[in-house]
Amino acid sequence: MSKALKAQVPMTSSDRASILSILQVLGDLLSVGTDRRIRYMISKGGSEALLQTLVDTARTASPDYGILLPLFRLLAKVGLRDKKFGQKALELEALDVTLILARKNLSHSLNLLHCLWALRVFASSVTTGAMLGINGAMELLFKVIPPYTRKRTRIIRGARDRRRLFPLVSESNSRRAVNRGYVASLLRLHQDWHSHDTANSYLPIRRALLLCLKHIATLQSGREAFLAAQGMEILFSSTQSSLEDRSLEPVTSVALQVLRQCYPKSPLPLVTASSAYAFPAPGHLPSEPPRRLAEEDFEDDGDGEEDRDSDSEDAKEEDDDLETDVNKLSSKPGLDRPEEELRQYEAMCLELSCSFEDLEPTPGDDVHPDANHIHIPTAASLKQRCLDEDQSSRGREREGREREAAPETSLLSKAKRGRSPVHPISKNGPGMNLQPHTQPNGLGVDPSGKEVLDLETLLQEDAWDMDMTSCARTGASLPSSTPPGDTADGIHELLQTHPQDVPFHDPYVYLAKARGTKSVADFKTPAFPDLWGHCPSHSPEPLLERKRGIQRVKIFEDIRRLLQPSDVIGKVVFSLDEPRQGTAPNCLRFSSKFESGNLRKAIQVREFEYDLLVNTDINCTQYQQWFNFKVRGMRAATPYRFNIINYEKPNSQFNYGMQPTMYSVKEALLGRPTWKRTGYEICYYKNHYRESMAVTGGTSRKCYYTLTFSVTFPHHGDVCYLAYHYPYTYTALMTHLDLLEKSVDPKTVYFRQEALCRTLGGNACPLVTVTAMPASASPAHLEQFRE
Repeated sequence: MSKALKAQVPMTSSDRASILSILQVLGDLLSVGTDRRIRYMISKGGSEALLQTLVDTARTASPDYGILLPLFRLLAKVGLRDKKFGQKALELEALDVTLILARKNLSHSLNLLHCLWALRVFASSVTTGAMLGINGAMELLFKVIPPYTRKRTRIIRGARDRRRLFPLVSESNSRRAVNRGYVASLLRLHQDWHSHDTANSYLPIRRALLLCLKHIATLQSGREAFLAAQGMEILFSSTQSSLEDRSLEPVTSVALQVLRQCYPKSPLPLVTASSAYAFPAPGHLPSEPPRRLAEEDFEDDGDGEEDRDSDSEDAKEEDDDLETDVNKLSSKPGLDRPEEELRQYEAMCLELSCSFEDLEPTPGDDVHPDANHIHIPTAASLKQRCLDEDQSSRGREREGREREAAPETSLLSKAKRGRSPVHPISKNGPGMNLQPHTQPNGLGVDPSGKEVLDLETLLQEDAWDMDMTSCARTGASLPSSTPPGDTADGIHELLQTHPQDVPFHDPYVYLAKARGTKSVADFKTPAFPDLWGHCPSHSPEPLLERKRGIQRVKIFEDIRRLLQPSDVIGKVVFSLDEPRQGTAPNCLRFSSKFESGNLRKAIQVREFEYDLLVNTDINCTQYQQWFNFKVRGMRAATPYRFNIINYEKPNSQFNYGMQPTMYSVKEALLGRPTWKRTGYEICYYKNHYRESMAVTGGTSRKCYYTLTFSVTFPHHGDVCYLAYHYPYTYTALMTHLDLLEKSVDPKTVYFRQEALCRTLGGNACPLVTVTAMPASASPAHLEQFRE
């Protein structure tokens, strides 16, 4: 190879045979082996020598294409490995020479093809690509790529590479293409090739035209020109029939990217970007209320925006497994701070005290917030006081019964008395298997066949309103003050009529606990799954196998809204920002005004399709992932599509088989109270919504993503709950702690529940101590207990 490089000097002579021999030797040497030979040649100035030979040969009065053609092939091979090849071609004027040769050979297919190969390699440099545009390379492109023809297709393929057409590699050329009206010309070429290429024989050419449009669409001016040239309509009509055809994958994927890039961006349909709920956090001055978002606050994205298809993005997840090397585990880890510092926590762990009598609670030991603590005023405050008095009186009665049954003769009995009171399990609670008469629609009937409960009436919007239920209602029997037909009667009658055998659950205990739970939104209506209880699934639920191409189908349906707005309803059917929003006929009815519920707005798009928006974290304008809402008024065996359109994460487990969960009230009344994974045609993708300028203050704005899924409800007129995952509320936790305390054997298990502190919202943060009771009151056993 070294000798061949040194022999390049005679290439400027008229000895044609010598020149061809040297090119043949170089071609053979560089065609075998690794890239190491080519890089060695480049390091020795081989690129400059070949380019200078090209210029000298092309500038003769009669260029010898017998030399130029093998020289072009060698240049194309070397140029792919030389990062500065385009700049070298520009400095040695090889760029202009090649363009001149291409124009002279428009009617000579073989010579033109070799010129295009070289130009494609030159255009790998942004600077060179810009110079190609200045020197008229785009005009040359439209002469090379004519309307559909079966001739010269090899030359047309030479005008493209696997990414884009060579003159449009730079941003300046893209702008030049927009200014000169080439966007409409490219659309006409694409439309012509698409309509005539019925056998799909020239997909690379069609894809190259689309890639050119995609690169132009990264500019705002390019998107505007695309929309003005009816590009959305042209690509939509030419692509929608090929979504399921795998052979058209190269064209369909690029067309979809162009459509998504050019879809006009818009702000979310929300009155404010902040959460619908606000909480006055201590130490923070109340901020000014966020102003309503207006259209003038929103502008389209600037130049250079790139779009990515989540179908092709790989989710990068870190392996965050727990420590599993037992050799690294210590049987008794050392203290991480001095022992003197740890003594301040003795008040939280009374069992560490030497005096066992300290376990006996004294009046007034409950945690009380200080004077600066901010409470959320709720309508349930007075009822909570009533509930607390009822609980305390029941606790004193229970302690009295314990004292009568077992006199206090040891410290252990004092420890047992220190346990907090618990609500007695209702006689209709766990373990009671009622045998009612049921109908297929889930309604109970008496032996005579008369319905004793109207499900539709019972499950109306405020059926579980805690204000309508007496605060003294914690046992199995209804209070005498409760009038017939009251909600408490309805709950009791429902429990009597339908099977309610949910392990480790008591609806009455839950309802009593729910009245004491404080919330920012002051919820008064508990969710039916939490009130009624739920059982685990009988078997593991597998991941959903994702249907191929479903994301494209859903995106095309979204694009159809823009192009065919006549079938879009656009009716707001639920909104926390506008609570007096009326319910439209023939639509689902939504609600999220219960503990752990999250749905801010619901918009009916089509008869069976709804756009949903979830709340951000409180006092925040971001972080929204959890959803949990109630839906009513559905038809059975009818697919409904739900689109949650204000997600922020770039990818989701919903793209990999995860499904939402659903709880059916009628299924629960039929004895199947279970949250089940549901939904099909699930995918997660970037949508056309962008954050408003009013939120970011002019800085870069985040994109929003859509989670879409379809659900077919099992019953007509049912009430169903849809959630991101299996909900578990604070009230459920407090209920389970009480039931757990009731279920343990106080002779063998030491269980103490107390309030560690109060949350900012005013709820108790429980501290639970569970261990084995000492075998006796002997000093040795008590010391073992304390240790």
